[in-house]
Amino acid sequence: MKIFENELIYVELHESEIPWLKIFTQKPYKELSECDEAAKRALFDTAFLIEEEMLSYFKPDKINWASFGNMLPRVHIHIQARFKNDSFFPEPMWGAKQREFTADFPPIKPFLELLAQKMQHRF
Repeated sequence: MKIFENELIYVELHESEIPWLKIFTQKPYKELSECDEAAKRALFDTAFLIEEEMLSYFKPDKINWASFGNMLPRVHIHIQARFKNDSFFPEPMWGAKQREFTADFPPIKPFLELLAQKMQHRF
C-alpha cells in the first residue's frame, strides 16, 4: 500500500506484525551511489522523518534500517519499529522466529495518515 509519492520517491507499507515502511526511489537505481543528490536527499530525509515519527508514536525498543536489494535490485530502504517481544527480536525480521508476538502498540492507520500529511507538507 503506497502512502506517499512525489517525483523522487515513494513510500509503501510492508504488511507485517510490526510497523514497517519501505522507501523507494522513483528512478530504478541499482545502488545508492548511482542516485543523484536530490534522490539521496529525499530518500534519507524521508527515512529520518519516518524514524522520528515511529519513535514518537509507537515507542519501540529499537528502529531498524535495512537496504539489501538482493531480491529486488533497486534502491530502497526498510524502516522497522522493533519490540523486544516481537516474533523475531533480536533477530532481523528475515531471521529465525523466536516466539509468538502479541502486538501492544497503537493502531497503524492513524500513524500512516499523520505521516502522509507530514510528508505532503515537508516534501
